Amino acid sequence: MAEERKLRILVAKPGLDGHDRGAKVVARSLRDAGMEVIYTGLHQTPEMIVATAIQEDVDAVGLSIMSGAHNVLFPAVVKGLREQGADDVVVFGGGIIPDDDIPRLAEAGVSQVFTPGTPTGQIIEWVRQNVRPRG
Repeated sequence: MAEERKLRILVAKPGLDGHDRGAKVVARSLRDAGMEVIYTGLHQTPEMIVATAIQEDVDAVGLSIMSGAHNVLFPAVVKGLREQGADDVVVFGGGIIPDDDIPRLAEAGVSQVFTPGTPTGQIIEWVRQNVRPRG
């Protein structure tokens, strides 16, 4: 039986948010857990994130935000992926996101939201349970 390829995860910082420590911690944790991780760096537009996700043929996109623009930027990434025919790419996120906004993000197609203080092991386990290599 052929060995299954590593999960490919894009970690991105949408918008004008300049704080990326959490994103880097998550990216490194996913990498150390055996996943292939692409980190886009700061100040990415939803269009740039979608283009990178398509180009890199990722299985999931992890978005990190601190600026408060999650209700606009996260759904824009989901919509862009759908428009590009990549609706099987799992989108998850984290950062400073009020609990009251999480259901709205779920309705927009964000599979999971991790709030500050979430252990990286919990994020890794969620990814392993909910993300599969794309066909």
